[in-house]
Amino acid sequence: MLAVLSCIAVDHDPVSLVAAVLVCVLGSLLTMRLFSRVRSTRGPARASWIALTSIIGGSSIWTTHFVAMMGYEADALAGYEPTATLLSLVLAIMITGVGLFIAAVTTRSLLIEAGGAILGAGIASMHYVGMSGYQVQADLHWNMNYVWASLVAAGLFGALATNRVARPVTRFCRYGGGVALVLAIASTHFIGMTALTVEPNFSASLPANMLPESVMTVVLIFVTLLILAIGAMTYVIDRQSNRSAVERYRQLSLHDALTGLPNRMAFLERLGHLMDRPTARNDRIFIFSFDLDRFKEINDVHGHAAGDHVLRVVAERMSASLKPGEFVARIGGDEFIAVSPRLFTSGAAEAFARSIISELVSPIQWKGVTLSVGTSIGVTAFPDGADGIDDLMAQADIAMYRAKAAGSNNVCFYDKSMDQAARERSALAMDMRAGLLRNEFKLYFQKQNDTQTGEVVGFEVLMRWSHPTRGMVPPSEFIPIAERTGFIGELGDWVLRRACLEAVQWRNPLKIAVNVAPKQLANSALPERVREILDESGLDPARLELEITESGIIDDQQHALHIIRQLKAIGVKIAMDDYGTGYSSLSTLQLFPFDKIKIDRGFIDSVVENRQSAAIVRSTLILAQSLDIPVLAEGVENAEHLRFLQEEGCQQVQGFLYGKPQPVSELQDIVNPALSPVPSEQALKPGSAADMAA
Repeated sequence: MLAVLSCIAVDHDPVSLVAAVLVCVLGSLLTMRLFSRVRSTRGPARASWIALTSIIGGSSIWTTHFVAMMGYEADALAGYEPTATLLSLVLAIMITGVGLFIAAVTTRSLLIEAGGAILGAGIASMHYVGMSGYQVQADLHWNMNYVWASLVAAGLFGALATNRVARPVTRFCRYGGGVALVLAIASTHFIGMTALTVEPNFSASLPANMLPESVMTVVLIFVTLLILAIGAMTYVIDRQSNRSAVERYRQLSLHDALTGLPNRMAFLERLGHLMDRPTARNDRIFIFSFDLDRFKEINDVHGHAAGDHVLRVVAERMSASLKPGEFVARIGGDEFIAVSPRLFTSGAAEAFARSIISELVSPIQWKGVTLSVGTSIGVTAFPDGADGIDDLMAQADIAMYRAKAAGSNNVCFYDKSMDQAARERSALAMDMRAGLLRNEFKLYFQKQNDTQTGEVVGFEVLMRWSHPTRGMVPPSEFIPIAERTGFIGELGDWVLRRACLEAVQWRNPLKIAVNVAPKQLANSALPERVREILDESGLDPARLELEITESGIIDDQQHALHIIRQLKAIGVKIAMDDYGTGYSSLSTLQLFPFDKIKIDRGFIDSVVENRQSAAIVRSTLILAQSLDIPVLAEGVENAEHLRFLQEEGCQQVQGFLYGKPQPVSELQDIVNPALSPVPSEQALKPGSAADMAA
């Protein structure tokens, strides 16, 4: 160690030594920075970065060595043989490139350190090939112990350099890699020079073609300037590339890829800026929330490509109609939100909303087909409404749903009464969860009867909620809330389990029909859950009928078909509920293996006086007969309904003519006839006093 320190302090000129250190530090840090870039680059660009890194790294190694050699005091005339000197530069560049390439192509293996060791070998090769071109009037003697020590140091520090960059533990490791490369170059040079003993021999002749130190100085200055220039250009290019990439990523993160419109994040950012203006509270900023009516049908019938085309056309139309300061964003699916800080009255805001509607309702052409959408717009304003962006968006959404309830292509302004309704729905959702735990929900059963004989063939299972303060809450109120909040799965599971546990106790093995919500059908775990409930209750699967609607199967027909086939394999029956209310019923019947069709009550209600309803019911019965699928008509309330269905050949009926939904305690004469003193035939008579009282 003392010999090495002596070599540094005594055998080298301080000025040249400082210059060599500066070149070494600058080149090493730049090389390791570029190596890090190589590792993060993929594709053809990686080869370019490796080439640049090897040139910078090899040149830095070579320049450091020869700048230090310019200050080496040999006490004799010295120069450099051109071929060996040039070869040492080529070797430094090539071996550096090979080592860094090997270290860059892997993420975790020891090839990282192996590549660094090869980099160290390149440093050592450059040193000793360069020294072979060192011409001096002296005899040169080498201490091989120091030579081997320099080789080991080069390999170890080279491996450490790539290790720190490729396996960082802190953000400073890339600088640690540069320091390790400095140590690799410096240790190789100074330990290698310690191995050299120079004995002046003034009788020795020097080759005529050697490069004198003055020429070598010019070459070194040129190479140093070249390294600095390439380093500066690399830094500028890298900085500009990063800035462009950041801007590009920002553009992508703030804009919808399909339509080019600002996305939710951009909307939040821009609205926040508008609301933070000093004049914001004196101005009025209107927010318009809307989505596309019939968009789902377009996707289902014509495919997602058609839906994407509609979204692009809508975006183009709205963008073209906007004035400076106004903007519209797509915040998800077919949901949009527009903002205008230029409107000062509600009348102007309504006119703006109407202009959006007029742009959207214009027909859209798609591959020879005319597509049309509608919309309803909810409007709120800042600072009239809430102070926060989330609250403003919620208010606009509430107003939009109120507009939809009034029909398509309507505009509705938010008012505080809407908030009250929303709070009531939220309170009802919380009460619903608590009510399930408090056994506030009860099962009611509505008879399903044979059309010709009137015999009870089964029951549809319905749910009733007896709220402690609200009284009886109709399903039309709490079922939509359960679907919207996701509670429908837990609620449906409870109904199915309780119904099976109840039905298995009956002496009369009648069938039970249980509704399955769309979100339940979308759950892949439904078949297994049904199997578990049947096993737990002991109910014969053939007695269970699951009723599904078209809305539950149309979103993902292949998934729904897979679920239904699994349910059929268990042995349960599948009925199509509310038949006739969908737009693709024929194709649905063709694709899905239904065991029963239930005609929606809306058609039965007017079947006697409305020719269209009668025609739909007749055609359904004919179609079902040809497919060998039994039909049940819902909503049979009088003898005229029943007579029509008997004449047309409908197999089963359900409705108030045979009785309203009742708790099982009032149906004991039917489900447990041996225990009831009342003849079961009484229950078969439509319009009995007991039924009407229910």
